[in-house]
Amino acid sequence: MSLALGQVEPAVFQAYAFWAAVLGLKMLLMSVLTGLRRGSKKVVSNPEDVMPGGKVAYDDPDVERVRRAHRNDMENILPYFIISFLYMFTNPSVTVAVNLFRLVAAARIIHTVFHVLVPVHKFRGMAWATGFFTTVFMGVQIVLHFL
Repeated sequence: MSLALGQVEPAVFQAYAFWAAVLGLKMLLMSVLTGLRRGSKKVVSNPEDVMPGGKVAYDDPDVERVRRAHRNDMENILPYFIISFLYMFTNPSVTVAVNLFRLVAAARIIHTVFHVLVPVHKFRGMAWATGFFTTVFMGVQIVLHFL
């Protein structure tokens, strides 16, 4: 089977591009959030960055919470970018594909809210699992399609 870009339904590609951009921007904003949290706590990770009243620290719980959320994004969103891109070539239903892309994006945003802003493990875990297993579903569909 050939993987020609022309075989991808335009509505599926448009949804992929939109939600991938949303998630890419979300990941970039996590870097900004880390910097803001460091600034509010006057905690830096490099000695040359210390401002008056600040300190070098690698274990501030508030900064580390944001960093863990960012790392979790990298562990989950980067594979999603690849898997969801390849999923488009399985000729999925437009409705199914668009809603899978939306679901992962919503789950990752909700995960961040409940990891960083309103720490509630139960909801954070459900959001993580939703995004993770939706991505796994697409991965399995790719494998089955190209067997």
